[in-house]
Amino acid sequence: MGVAGAIQVAVVFGWLGMVLAISFLEAPLKFRAPGITTELGVGIGRLVFRVLNLVEAVLALAVLVTSVVPWPPAAWPRLVLAVAAAVILVVQAGVLRRRMDARVLGGRISDGRPRHRLHLGYIALEGAKVIVLLALGVIALGAPATPA
Repeated sequence: MGVAGAIQVAVVFGWLGMVLAISFLEAPLKFRAPGITTELGVGIGRLVFRVLNLVEAVLALAVLVTSVVPWPPAAWPRLVLAVAAAVILVVQAGVLRRRMDARVLGGRISDGRPRHRLHLGYIALEGAKVIVLLALGVIALGAPATPA
């Protein structure tokens, strides 16, 4: 594995760790903390996910770059998975999160009601992103070294 491959492995597993920690631990647990109202929890979530998505965008760019530089012929699976992760992020941040933010800013918080379909879509895409990142990391770990 060359330098680009090693960087890609580190970035992919770092990104995966962030998604798992924030989306599947922090997000649901914050609502169980004493004194956290739905409005406060949603406000914290909006801030956390806005910053997470910005960091993810930087990580996605790094993963895309390390998928094509240097270009070994066996990089196609890594490139396809990197593009898939980036597309998922764009849909989440550029479409779903913006629409969820608009709902919240419009005063439509689902206190005591089932989650809105936008939120369920975001969660489903987080699950898909976890699978894509895990597959990408495993493939990148097994990538052969590229000659310098």
